[in-house]
Amino acid sequence: MVTVEQVENIARLAKLSFAEGDKVRLVEQFNQILNYMSKLNELDTSDVEPTYNVLALRNVMRKDEVKTWLSQEEAIANAPASNHGFFSVPKVIG
Repeated sequence: MVTVEQVENIARLAKLSFAEGDKVRLVEQFNQILNYMSKLNELDTSDVEPTYNVLALRNVMRKDEVKTWLSQEEAIANAPASNHGFFSVPKVIG
């Protein structure tokens, strides 16, 4: 069972803040998820071969071919903002 204190700890680690009502709702949702997972754990999967992909795909990567590349002007042509031939993006770290 997930508690409000655990939700507060997770929020603190993720640098998030929630209203008290949201914390209670998150506790309920986390517990629903864990209950569902425990139901899945009840399934007998001993005869199921482990898989890494549910689709029967083989070599889905395209062939590695040398192609022409964009010029600097072409690369920034549709950029929302540019500065002296470079992409200009907002500062995100203080």
